[in-house]
Amino acid sequence: MLNEFKTFIARGNVMDLAVGVIIGGAFGLIVNSLVQDIVMPVVGVVFGGFDFSNYFIALSSKVTATSLAAAREQGAVFAYGNFITVVINFLILAWIIFLMVKGVNTLRKSLEKEEQKVADAAPPPADIQLLTEIRDLLKSR
Repeated sequence: MLNEFKTFIARGNVMDLAVGVIIGGAFGLIVNSLVQDIVMPVVGVVFGGFDFSNYFIALSSKVTATSLAAAREQGAVFAYGNFITVVINFLILAWIIFLMVKGVNTLRKSLEKEEQKVADAAPPPADIQLLTEIRDLLKSR
């Protein structure tokens, strides 16, 4: 069983997945910081400083606080504002990732075009040219 486990771990797919998860986690932190620290403040300024995170409905008569954190300490609350904030953050995050993927795809396409131009411009090797000439001679007979 230990040898099978070693074989499983040593496969490239498992290692690639592990690296992808680690890089994805780090990338998630970067994108989250971009949304929270750069994009959301601009959105707040554009929309007049809206902050939905403290919007809630008290589900208990004991809740008298005006901030969500304090209200949660007093009792049950329906925190719809926090949900709205998370949805907005998700939409912004999805838009940023879409733009990044679109940019990478555009770059990839332009690199493929350049590679194709180089491949088209380069003459075929001498042996291929010779075989092409032989083929053409045989076709003409």
